[in-house]
Amino acid sequence: MTDVELIERYRMPRNKILEVVDMIKTSIETPTFRSHAIPALLQVLVSLRYYAKGDFYSEVGDLHGISRASVSRCVMRVSHAIVRDIDNIKFPTTKAELSKIKKGFYNIAKVPNVIGAVDGTLIPIIAPKENEPVYVCRKGYHSLNIQAVVGHEMRFTNLVAKFPGSVHDSFMFCNSELGYFFEETQVDGWLLGDSGYALKGYLLTPKLNPSSPAEEKYNKAHAKTRTIVEQAFGVCKSRYRCLHKTGGCLPFTPERSAIVVTAVFKLHNKCIDDKLPLPDLIDEFIDNGDNHNVRDIAPANVQTLRERIIQRFA
Repeated sequence: MTDVELIERYRMPRNKILEVVDMIKTSIETPTFRSHAIPALLQVLVSLRYYAKGDFYSEVGDLHGISRASVSRCVMRVSHAIVRDIDNIKFPTTKAELSKIKKGFYNIAKVPNVIGAVDGTLIPIIAPKENEPVYVCRKGYHSLNIQAVVGHEMRFTNLVAKFPGSVHDSFMFCNSELGYFFEETQVDGWLLGDSGYALKGYLLTPKLNPSSPAEEKYNKAHAKTRTIVEQAFGVCKSRYRCLHKTGGCLPFTPERSAIVVTAVFKLHNKCIDDKLPLPDLIDEFIDNGDNHNVRDIAPANVQTLRERIIQRFA
């Protein structure tokens, strides 16, 4: 196949597929080929095809000459290896990293000091056998609610993949390691979140019921800047259909589904780093969310901080 054909089917050209194989080969390849062990390259191809298309195991197996059971084992083995061996989801901490991200976000709509945009997205999964009701999301299907932070280049810098679909975004953030980090650490910058989050000194939200031209301009700039996280989710789901309902649902337990989701998000970052062409972004893949608004109440110093930023748009 040509690289164009490989990208269409596996989302990566030949050299990048081989890079993934090299990164995880020692974790997925058996020492010998006894019992017809599947080579590392074939395991990676099978998994990339499943991530890309979300096809039935039988179709993926037929394409690559292996059984449905082998497809399942390959996907989980490769997913675990990617999560373990590819370390490319890191929140920026150095001055140089933060400065680059702030500049990138500022160039979008002139909102200052932004170091990330945070949001949640729903990933459909098969109905679990335990605690089934808590996985039913606001849209009526079983899912995981995935929290992510992205930088200005649609690259994921933080990921939380463990909460059931019924969990609210604000609760998820407050009970994540990132939420604890911001509560306990003085960080030079803030995140942008939608009205489903509470206003914090490190998390700027839109102004509910804006009553002045400056507040309306601030809300527009906030939305234009924050939409980068929705676009990142859309690009990731367009590239890897196993995460979207058009690819069915992840046929694993919630714990295993979280491993697959994390692996796919890391592959998304690799595609961004390698500057691979973005897939056509389909509107329905962009998760704009419909969480209930959180009451716009915060300490006076936090309200003052947001007001100072709003006045920049007066």
